Amino acid sequence: MFDTKTLDDLSKRLASALPPGLNTLKEDMEKNIHAILQTALGKLDLVTREEFEVQKMVLAKTRAKLEDLENRVNELEQQLMPKPEWVEPAPLDEEPM
Repeated sequence: MFDTKTLDDLSKRLASALPPGLNTLKEDMEKNIHAILQTALGKLDLVTREEFEVQKMVLAKTRAKLEDLENRVNELEQQLMPKPEWVEPAPLDEEPM
């Protein structure tokens, strides 16, 4: 799931940050750091870039369809709604019949 080259590079950088007196442990530390990173990243609920891009395209397509459907519903509602007829209000000084 994760690029092992990236994990190797990161673990080497972290191991190289160790104080010079611990150079004898450098190789063991690299392996341990690599394992820790792989385990920690494996527990995260992550997706690959490819999966993300696919879902992004699906979402864009779905959003476009939704907007089209909303427009169609609005048009149909406008066609079905009766147009209000203008009623001339009675003058205020006359009593209604």
